[in-house]
Parts: sequence; C-alpha cells; structure tokens
Amino acid sequence: MDLNQRGIEAMQNGNFEEAATFFSEAIEANPNDAVGYINFGNLLSAVNEPEKALKFYEKALEYDAEAATAYYGAGNIYYNQENFNEAKNMYEKALKKGLDQGDLHYMLAMSLVAIDQSRLALPYFGRAVELNEEDCDARFQLGLCLAQLDFVDEAMVQFQTVVELDEDHADGYYNLGVAYAFKEDATKAKEMLERALTIQPDHLLAGHALTIINENNIQ
Repeated sequence: MDLNQRGIEAMQNGNFEEAATFFSEAIEANPNDAVGYINFGNLLSAVNEPEKALKFYEKALEYDAEAATAYYGAGNIYYNQENFNEAKNMYEKALKKGLDQGDLHYMLAMSLVAIDQSRLALPYFGRAVELNEEDCDARFQLGLCLAQLDFVDEAMVQFQTVVELDEDHADGYYNLGVAYAFKEDATKAKEMLERALTIQPDHLLAGHALTIINENNIQ
C-alpha cells in the first residue's frame, strides 16, 4: 500500500495526524505528483482549514491542470463559504475534466439553485439521481426543482419515491401534501401533511398548511 493510500485509510479511520504524516511523506517522495496535494487538501478541508486546503488544491493544479478532483475539492470549499458562483465554476471544471460522480452533479445543481438558476440545475439533479437512484437528498432536491418550475406531476413522482426510500422523510410528505393541495385533492393533502406532523410534530410549514385546509373546510 503506497503512502497516499495509507493516508486515505488513516483519514477514513479518523486518524488525521497520522494521515497528515503519510500525505506529507507522499509529497516529499513525489513533489510533482498532484495526488498528494489533493489528498492533503481533502484532509485540511475535513479538519476545517478551508484556506489552507485551497492552497493545496491550487498546488495540485499547478502540477496537473486536468486533476478533476482538485476542482471538485475547491468547489466544496467555495460552496461551504457560500461563494456559490465560484463553487459552480469549480464544479463545472471538474465535470469538463471527466469527473462523472453523483455528488459532483448534485453539488453543481445545488450551486445553481443558490444563484437562482433552477432550470439549469434540473439536468444535474437528474443525473445525480440517475447515478444513485437511492440518494434521497438528490431525489428530494430534484422534486423541489421540478415543483419550482411548475412540473408538479413530475415532482410528485420524486417525492413519492423519497418517502418510499425513507418512511420518516417529513419534508417529503409535506411537499406531497402541498402538491395534492395544488391539485385540489384535499383528502390526500391532509393525509400527507398529517403524516409529516406525525414524524415531526414541530414541522411548522406542514402545520400551517393543514390549518389553512381545515379552516377553509376544503374537501
């Protein structure tokens, strides 16, 4: 097992100091290899040293401008800093360099949503779900994106799948309830909203929506 792999294993086990030692040795042994810098950047990101992590990603890209995972790592830093435009740029570069992972598509889509470009986000959410059909987060966000773009029927399909994958997904039931209310099916709407409140009694949005339906005696 090489130094980088040993460092990754140590990092996965929560042994960050040991991981740092392995990655440092890997960089010292191969100072022109981007992999060591990327791994050290990932480690620094994991221990909440974002600015230092960025420097390692930048160093990796000096040695290998095609290193897609360096762009992805930098994108995550920018996203966590709420610099969504720069995050989007980094994720797009990672995609262009050949990284085709569900997490990348999901994070690119989330960045686009954050800068009010939901229509552009839609295919990336779709690809994230395509790559991992059991990813509840990606599927839920796909549903929200579809609903925001007025594709209510398509959104309902996604929310229904979400609650099938996770029976305790209160937000999934809430959004199904809203969708049924939009389609003027008050019975199903109340059923979904009540389910959301059973799972999460303090779900304010579900409680408010249910109150509106009941006060208006909508059938």
